Amino acid sequence: MDEDITDEVRAKGKNKNPFRRFPWLHLVLFVLTIFSTLVAGMVQKGIDPLKQPGRIYEGIPFSATLIIILLAHELSHYFASKKHNTMATLPYFIPAPTLIGTFGAVIKMKSPILSRRALVDIGASGPISGFVVSVAACIIGLHFSHIIRGPHAAPPIELGDSMMFYLLTRLVVGSAAGGDIVLNPIAFAGWIGFFVTFLNLLPAGQLDGGHVAYAFLGPLHKMVSRALVFILAVLGIFFWKGWLVWAALLLIIGIKHPPVYHWEVPLEPSRRYIGLLVFLIFLLTFIPTPFKVSM
Repeated sequence: MDEDITDEVRAKGKNKNPFRRFPWLHLVLFVLTIFSTLVAGMVQKGIDPLKQPGRIYEGIPFSATLIIILLAHELSHYFASKKHNTMATLPYFIPAPTLIGTFGAVIKMKSPILSRRALVDIGASGPISGFVVSVAACIIGLHFSHIIRGPHAAPPIELGDSMMFYLLTRLVVGSAAGGDIVLNPIAFAGWIGFFVTFLNLLPAGQLDGGHVAYAFLGPLHKMVSRALVFILAVLGIFFWKGWLVWAALLLIIGIKHPPVYHWEVPLEPSRRYIGLLVFLIFLLTFIPTPFKVSM
């Protein structure tokens, strides 16, 4: 069905193919993000990048892991888009002077998503791939993490646990009762991967979760988006102030989802199972209080 209804879209985009020229902007942003995440990895280990720039290689474990997670997420969107003949750009990586060195990565859709099947595949592919790679990163990283017990200074930033990260920690490290787990940079990148997956799966607007929710709920998607903004605001009041920022962002970028051209095309059982899997990942990666800052 998708192949039959996209001839016109492909014909219109034939002379506007974004890949005919070398994607310099994508490459430059990617290289800058590698550098910014390397610096972030250095800073996490207590290295001053200005005084000891030669130790930038020590940021590789964190940088490489996070880049691989983001690549898995965005390239899965890209290839799912190609499968459904939806024109999409290569990933735009966003370097940033933050704790993790980036604001993530995005791809831009150049043509409409035409069916509910395509919505599910494109929306779910990125979070599922990113989640799988994040699980692997957490298992490897937690294996090299360690527990400190007894009197010690509280870390400046304490990370909250999602259900998935808690289960993996108990499985790999064991109980940390009476102590704190010092995460290996690979495990921290995996934790970030879970958090990014959850944010992308918020069932609002045109986020990944919004695509999947719209494919299943149709017009009810807008009601769910409004309810989510309210829930995030409540979480922001009682748990983490950052949820207030996310509630505001959703209102700014919009909570509506554009209609698909061929709503009548039904979702097969396999896509419904994908929807259930995405909902399960959403629950497993939720963190009420992602960060606690010690003053």
